[in-house]
Amino acid sequence: MLNNQTLQHLRSLKLTGMADGLEQQLSQPSTHEELGFEERLALLVDREAMHRNNNKVARLLRAAKLKLQAHPEDIDYRHPRGLVKSQFADLLTSRWVHQHHNVLITGPTGCGKTYLGCALANQACRHGLSVRYFRISRLLEALNIAHGDGRFPKLVQQLAKTDLLILDDWGLEKMTLSQRNDMLEIMEDRHGLRSTLITSQLPITQWHKSIGDATLADAILDRLLHNSHKLKLKGESMRKAMSEIAESDHIE
Repeated sequence: MLNNQTLQHLRSLKLTGMADGLEQQLSQPSTHEELGFEERLALLVDREAMHRNNNKVARLLRAAKLKLQAHPEDIDYRHPRGLVKSQFADLLTSRWVHQHHNVLITGPTGCGKTYLGCALANQACRHGLSVRYFRISRLLEALNIAHGDGRFPKLVQQLAKTDLLILDDWGLEKMTLSQRNDMLEIMEDRHGLRSTLITSQLPITQWHKSIGDATLADAILDRLLHNSHKLKLKGESMRKAMSEIAESDHIE
């Protein structure tokens, strides 16, 4: 009876992890009978901390709205695309986000740019950092709509507070004057304070031209390229290679 009351109190106090841990201890008495009070209490506290951390990571991942559920453990380092495992392993520590650096991933279609970006974002969420993913075209569209309905200051403020902003498919279309101004404002707010990750089919040398205006392009790129980590991928499409392997297996 006392144990049931304790479990009810723990759940009413939203100590779900501790309640689950206590239920486990009660259901497996032989596993815990040799442990002292302090040891059993430590296990319950650890269970609560793990439960809260898992909930926080899940909440951050939902808010990130990543295009792909990419997991660092599933990254293929064998494919010949120029991905250096030691460099990427360092990025997976998320130190670059804490240092407010940027990551720029370039390479041809299908080489895994978006997957790698989402894997870094997933890892950042695991480290308790806020993330938001956008295809660049949809962000620019959202900014344009926000100008019209008066939400622009609020949206820009939200972006400025996000630890890691991911902009996918950079440079596919030349920006308009309004888009260039919006992008400069976003980069100015984030420069030296937050991190931005960009993926692009275009090499960085062509980004200036894709932005359009020389003066604004200089200002935007100066803020992006400063303290940036560059991943230059190459090779054939991984999607094409996987499709050929699957087709070969099917034939056999």
